[in-house]
Amino acid sequence: MSKCLLIYSGGMDSATLLWKLMSDGHEIETITFDYGQRHSAEIDCAQNMIEYIKNHNMNIRHDIVDVKPIFAHINNSALTNPKIIVPDCHYTEDVANITVVPNRNQILLSIAVGIAASRGINTVMYAAHSGDHCIYSDCRPEFLDSLNETTRISTLWHPVTIEAPFIHNTKADIVKIGLDLGVPYELTRSCYNAYKLSCGTCPTCIERKEAFELNNAIDPIQYKEN
Repeated sequence: MSKCLLIYSGGMDSATLLWKLMSDGHEIETITFDYGQRHSAEIDCAQNMIEYIKNHNMNIRHDIVDVKPIFAHINNSALTNPKIIVPDCHYTEDVANITVVPNRNQILLSIAVGIAASRGINTVMYAAHSGDHCIYSDCRPEFLDSLNETTRISTLWHPVTIEAPFIHNTKADIVKIGLDLGVPYELTRSCYNAYKLSCGTCPTCIERKEAFELNNAIDPIQYKEN
C-alpha cells in the first residue's frame, strides 16, 4: 500500500483514520500541529497514542509542527483566544462562527503538502467528516476538490494529493468504524476547553457523546461534568 502523511490532532476522528490506515496496510507518518489552540491537551493525547502504537511493536514517525507564530495573527476564535469563551451548547451558526479559526485547514494542509513533497510522500490525509460541512467550510467536498486542483499545480515535480476518507461519513459512522477496529478512544480528546478533564458540555464534547450513544457504546473518557 502507499505511504501517506496523516494530520493527527489527537482527537477521535483522526485517531480512527490512523487506525483505518494501519488496518489497510498503509505506511504512515503523522504530524500534529501546535497552533496555539487552547485545547492543547490534544497534543499530549497525540503523543500518548503514538507511544501506545510503538509499544505494540508498530513503528510510526510523529512530528509536532509549531505554527504558533503564524496563528498568533489569527486569534479571533474561541479556540485560539483565551478571552473568548467556548459556549456550552450544541452547534448553531453563532457558535460555529465563534469556533472557526479562519483558513486553518488550508494553512495546515498547505504546510502538510510541503512536508509530504519534501519527503517523497504522495498523499496527505485529514479527518474531515460530513458533520463538519455546515460548520466549517474547509471540511466540505468542494473545498477539498478545489485545494487538490491547486495542489496538483503546485506539486508538479513531486505530486501530492489530499484525501479525506471520512468526508461523507457522520461522527457516529466514524465511531462505528473505530469500535470495529478497536481504537483506544480513552487516549483521545475532543474538548475545546483547557480543563484537565473534557468538559462534556462544549459543542464538540456533545457531538462526541452523541456519536457513542448512537452506537449504543460508552465513551471511555472521563468528563468534568461527571
